[in-house]
Amino acid sequence: MSSITRRQFGGVFAAGCAGLLSGVREGRAATTHQVEIKSFHFDPERLVIKAGDTVEWINHDIAPHTATADDKSWDTKTLRKNKSGSITFANTGTQTYYCRFHRKMVGEIIIE
Repeated sequence: MSSITRRQFGGVFAAGCAGLLSGVREGRAATTHQVEIKSFHFDPERLVIKAGDTVEWINHDIAPHTATADDKSWDTKTLRKNKSGSITFANTGTQTYYCRFHRKMVGEIIIE
């Protein structure tokens, strides 16, 4: 490799590393949040997360439950006792949901 080529490579390599490091500082790792289903309630009923985060529902009740979007855009499917289901939320906004088997069970996710 000639000295000019090495310098050019070094400059490109340094710029690439700086870009990578600035992305690490600015970005953040996605988080998984848990909502427990117990005593026929979602706990917490209201959850604030960041876009890209995942919510995991864990059923601690004997009865089966679901977490189903009011607009039907997502659903955990039936969760039996000690089973879980998760959804990743890519877009900002508010998502309200309920249990298909127990319509009084409701929750809200605010995605920032």
